[in-house]
Amino acid sequence: MLHIENLEDGLELYKALGSEVRIEIIRTLLAEQGMNMNELASRLNITNGALTSHIKKLESCGLVTTSNETASHGNQKICSVHVDKILIDLEKKDPAENLFQAALRVGQYSSCKVYPTCGLSTPEDIIGEVDDPRYFSHPDRFNADILWFTKGYVEYDLPNFIPQDMKITEIMISAEVSSEAPGSNSNWPSDISFYLNDTYLGKWTSPGDYADVRGIFTPDWWDRIWNQYGLLKLLVINRYGTFIDGLKISEVKIGEFNLTSTSKITFRFAVEDDAEHVGGLTIFGKTFGNYAQDINISIGYMPIGG
Repeated sequence: MLHIENLEDGLELYKALGSEVRIEIIRTLLAEQGMNMNELASRLNITNGALTSHIKKLESCGLVTTSNETASHGNQKICSVHVDKILIDLEKKDPAENLFQAALRVGQYSSCKVYPTCGLSTPEDIIGEVDDPRYFSHPDRFNADILWFTKGYVEYDLPNFIPQDMKITEIMISAEVSSEAPGSNSNWPSDISFYLNDTYLGKWTSPGDYADVRGIFTPDWWDRIWNQYGLLKLLVINRYGTFIDGLKISEVKIGEFNLTSTSKITFRFAVEDDAEHVGGLTIFGKTFGNYAQDINISIGYMPIGG
C-alpha cells in the first residue's frame, strides 16, 4: 500500500498516473505478475527507450520496481507493481504534538503460540532451526527482522508514552505482511485477524506468499524460493470504527477501550484454527521485503474530558 498523508505529497504520483501508457503498463504488470522489459515493450508496441522513461516515472513515485534476474539468455530486467492499494488522506491530521510514534522490531513480541511451517531470522542468519516453534523463545528473537508461521499468533505490547492526563483517540499500526506457504505461492489466501487488548477487531485476507522477485531489502543470502516481500497494510482504530487501508472491517471503536496514559495496550496478529483460509502469516521488518520499516505505531491523543 502507498499511503499519501497530504494531497500535496502526491503530486508526483498524480503526474505518473496521468498517462494512458503508464496506466496500461500497470494493468499489464498486474495481469502478468511482472514481465521483463523487452516483453513489456513488445506487448505495448513501444520502443525500449520509451518504456524505460515511463518505468522511471513509475519507479520514482513507488508504483513499480525493477530487479535483475539471471535467465538462460543472460540477465533480464524484471518489472513488477510495487503496491496493491493507494490510500490518500483528504482530511488534515491532528497536530504533531498530539501524536506519539514508535516502532517495534518484528521479534519484540511479548507472547506467541505458533505452528509449523514457522521460523524467524535476523538480518544475518536464521535463528535456530526452521519449523521448530521452540526457537520463538530464543534470546536472539529480539533481533529478528522476519517471522512466519502457519497458524497461531504473535502479540506485541504497544509502547504507550503519551503525556499524563490524556486519552487515546486513535491507534494506527503499519506493517508489511503476507501469507505463509511452504516455499512460496502467490495464490495462497490467508485470513489474518487482529486483536486489541483481546478484543477482536476484524480480519484481512492476504492474497499470497510472494517470491516472484527478490524483495528490495531482502538479504542476498536469503533463499530465493522463500518469502521475499509482503504488502504494506495500515490498520486504524478511531472513533468511527476499525479500518484496513481506509476500508472499514468492523464497528469496533477506540472509545470502547477507554485508553489513557496509564493503559496497557496489546496488539495481536493471528491466524485462527477455524479461519476459512488458514494460510499462515509472515511479518517483514526493515531489512526484509519491500519497505524499510518495522512495525510502526502511531497513537493520537487529547486531554481527558476534551
